[in-house]
Amino acid sequence: MRRSAAGLLALFVPALAAAHEGHGLDNPHWHASDLFGLLLVVALAAGALWWRGRK
Repeated sequence: MRRSAAGLLALFVPALAAAHEGHGLDNPHWHASDLFGLLLVVALAAGALWWRGRK
């Protein structure tokens, strides 16, 4: 029962991803939160590389 419920829920996840105009392939734009997310990913990647290089 759990697997079928999870599969059914997964079908509805894309419906939650709707965004306002400008978040498609044509005429994209950025928000402050987008920049924060990008900086967070860069910081996490740098931290992972530093952690990996430790002896």
